[in-house]
Amino acid sequence: MAIWVPDLSYRSGPKYLRIVEAMAEDIATGRLSAGTRLPPHRELAYQLGISPNTTSRAYAEALKRALLKGEVGRGTFVRSAGAEPDRAEAENLLRADKGPIDLSRNLPIPGFSEDHIRRAISGIAEDTGLRSLLDYQTDADLVHHREAGQMWLEMCGVDAERDCIVPVVGAQHGILCALTALLRPGDLLLTEALTYTPVLAMAARLNLQTGSVAMDGEGVIPEAFEAWCRDANPSAFYLTPTLQAPTTATLSGARRQRIAEIADRHSVILIEDDVFGPLKPDKPPPLAQLAPETTVYVTSLSKAVAPGLRVGFLKAPKTFAPALHQSVNLSVWMTPPLTLEVATRLIADGTVAELSGKQIRVASHRQRIVRQTLGAVARPAVSEGFHTWVPLPDGWRADVFSAECARLGVLVSEGRSFAPNAPDAPEAIRICVSHEASEDRVKRGLEIVAGVLRQQPSGSSIVI
Repeated sequence: MAIWVPDLSYRSGPKYLRIVEAMAEDIATGRLSAGTRLPPHRELAYQLGISPNTTSRAYAEALKRALLKGEVGRGTFVRSAGAEPDRAEAENLLRADKGPIDLSRNLPIPGFSEDHIRRAISGIAEDTGLRSLLDYQTDADLVHHREAGQMWLEMCGVDAERDCIVPVVGAQHGILCALTALLRPGDLLLTEALTYTPVLAMAARLNLQTGSVAMDGEGVIPEAFEAWCRDANPSAFYLTPTLQAPTTATLSGARRQRIAEIADRHSVILIEDDVFGPLKPDKPPPLAQLAPETTVYVTSLSKAVAPGLRVGFLKAPKTFAPALHQSVNLSVWMTPPLTLEVATRLIADGTVAELSGKQIRVASHRQRIVRQTLGAVARPAVSEGFHTWVPLPDGWRADVFSAECARLGVLVSEGRSFAPNAPDAPEAIRICVSHEASEDRVKRGLEIVAGVLRQQPSGSSIVI
């Protein structure tokens, strides 16, 4: 039987994406039927006259898009379009115990919150107030939920009046609400040089201009921020001062004070994303404490309790609060009262503090494993959170490195995926140690990454 060889002659863009697009088209038209075994990546590379690194990256991308399915010892096969996964796969869809080892997702360590949430839900079901949680509510009805937000913010090191707190559906929703409420099309939004990329997608949707502020090993550089303020009149600056993603940098108190002063002097809104703040109890004061009249503080329970709970809080100056409430109303009408009530009970009875402590302890343990495994061949960032940043040895390109890891069954994130200006991104990868439930899988994945780091990069100078 002839092997599949795609026609790339009429396609444009990076070659690896041309392969993926051809694959998706051939699956849709039936040329590649479900269950078809694809050629090994080196054989396909030979047929196309390109680098094996390119075909490795294409297969890795196709696996991520669920076009293909890898079977250990057998090869790579076309997945049925729209087919339901088998029962075993479905049960482990989010936290797999087989298949590729996922070190790319920055989620909390699973297994701590289930019993606590079950107890909270049972208590709500028995409560006479359940009916009101199943109805539409207004801001005035959410008073005790905002009071819980006050308690959570206090745990994060932020003082807040109740009227300054806006419940949201997780931090990402909170960021979107802040951008929608406070910026207008054409406004300039600054981000760190490496940043949370959904913010860039939001900015594009809202027709905002964007600019990236230079960073060094300690995080964003205040002088670079001031240069933007002086030369370009930005409206807002989105940044993550604590355990920055992806670099893990935590801004010093001195740099935070400098950034707060610059923002105040130039009337720039600071959007402080502190979702990782609860994982670092010894962090310097948040920007929201240093510049309370300038900062919209974004926090969430997702990293400390459970991602699926989707509860977060904004703390903003009183002058911003009405616009933020309106933005929530526009996007979801109201933050779901039932999930807010679950979060409120977990905050009030001290459960969130207990769960945060467990996350910190296990994350610290797994970060030690990172340093023990990778320390001899790379310089992983010292981190207290769920992720670490690994600059690659000379000669390695991050896209080639991540493709090689994917070929060997480990998913990592390349540095340029966090960069507003991809060509300027450092050759580095981000590794997350919390998504995988099994510590053995984390260790095995790190050992594979270490093995790739020991290799001499092959073909990494080839344009993909």
